[in-house]
Amino acid sequence: VQLVESGGGLVQPGGSLRLSCAASGFTFSSYGMSWYRQAPGKERELVATITSAGGLTNVPDSVKGRFTISRDNAKKTVYLQMNSLKPEDTAVYYCYAKIQWVAYWGQGTQVTVSS
Repeated sequence: VQLVESGGGLVQPGGSLRLSCAASGFTFSSYGMSWYRQAPGKERELVATITSAGGLTNVPDSVKGRFTISRDNAKKTVYLQMNSLKPEDTAVYYCYAKIQWVAYWGQGTQVTVSS
């Protein structure tokens, strides 16, 4: 199983970024996928989850209405569209999947929101 994130970078407050996570090594369409983030000195937190069927689960109030998770099963890729970014969104963002009771993480991609 391999999860490879991309799309992070430096963006000004109010800007947008789209993160991508390319998956391989498992039947992507059969599993839910999630995005987590970890800011310096803080615990890793769940940002969004999408089920195998494309259904969405509750997201934390901190990102509700600004972040959207989606997936393209043909491309074996999950996305995180982030709008109206705030400095407090600065973190390393990780792609996550649990495949047959084993948790897998990507290497992470840095998102920095600063003027």
